[in-house]
Amino acid sequence: MVSSTDVISSTGIIASTHAASVAKKLRVLVVCHAYVTNVNQGKLAAIAATGAANVALLAPSCWQAMDWDRKMALEQVYADVQIYPADIKFSGRAGAYFYWPWKIWQVIQDFKPDVIHVEQEVFSVSAMEMAVFAKLFGKPMSVFGWENMERQLSPFRQWIRQTVFNNTQLIIPGNKDGEQLTRQWGYQGKIEIMPQIGVDTELFPPRVRQLGDAPFNIGFMGRLVPQKGVDTLLIAAKILRDRNQNVRVTICGSGSESDALHQIASEQDLDDIVDWKTDVSHSQVPEAMDEFDALVLPSRTIATWKEQFGHVLIESMSMGIPTVGTDSGEIPNVIGNTELVFPEDDAEALAEILERMVGDTTWYSALSQASIDRVNQLYSHERIAQRLIALWREL
Repeated sequence: MVSSTDVISSTGIIASTHAASVAKKLRVLVVCHAYVTNVNQGKLAAIAATGAANVALLAPSCWQAMDWDRKMALEQVYADVQIYPADIKFSGRAGAYFYWPWKIWQVIQDFKPDVIHVEQEVFSVSAMEMAVFAKLFGKPMSVFGWENMERQLSPFRQWIRQTVFNNTQLIIPGNKDGEQLTRQWGYQGKIEIMPQIGVDTELFPPRVRQLGDAPFNIGFMGRLVPQKGVDTLLIAAKILRDRNQNVRVTICGSGSESDALHQIASEQDLDDIVDWKTDVSHSQVPEAMDEFDALVLPSRTIATWKEQFGHVLIESMSMGIPTVGTDSGEIPNVIGNTELVFPEDDAEALAEILERMVGDTTWYSALSQASIDRVNQLYSHERIAQRLIALWREL
């Protein structure tokens, strides 16, 4: 789901951005720990590549990735992005870590940004820090966040949120539920929905797909945890097999549910058609996905989580892979086709969608092309860069 800005044609945005850049290049300081890895920095490089903005990044010099139990050093690979490494306190704790104030002061004095763009939840300590410095230096600020569920915040966190709201001219939620939540929290300024990071269409190259004689390969890429609903996919595969459909399932990922899912596959007599790939690195994801005939994200909502976006969806769509998902959180809005969305935990409904794909090759090819078109329209790095520049110009 996107807001009214999307009705502007990409040609119009490019033209207006180019015209504005002739007069003055924006200087944008981006602040976020997510860009310690060079894969994510592709978005920043795309912003710089427009020629409309100079981009600098303030990020931790080292980040403790709790989910992967390893430390990640800040990578610097794009010459067009000026990098400011910084020591932080409480590395790995996204809501609690903070930069030393003198470092923020030094970076702003050196880079002299026109806009400060922070990608942190509005109740995080680092967002509050940047809000204070934005006010001190008289700089407009935009803030991106993923939060899409109401949580009981402490008085301190509520105070942080209000401080950020008071000093932020633009909030960018990553999903429709986040927009509603931001309004519910009382923010009165401008809101624009878009994902944090688009997809690199060179890394995930588009190709309109055709079905051959090989088994129809249904893929999953992600964590093997209860909320990802992989058990629903396995049950759907059982239904398809019982209907004599020639299918395979490839599950790429690892997690706490791995043993339980292997057990389900055995109980459903699926061991001979399910391939398990536990060690797929990020650089290997495009190659692994290229073997999929369809990708399924069967997420289910739990008390503390619902799907905030599902970045794997746009990676798959970029490659022209017909992509199916549940109605959890933002998934329907990302996919943008109700025929490819099924109710959470409804294996029968999922099986019906996949069975139609197998049997209707014309529909399948149309879905492949539509997926590519949707990514180019909304979710490529370049498109995200264009939209951000247009919004920052307004600030």
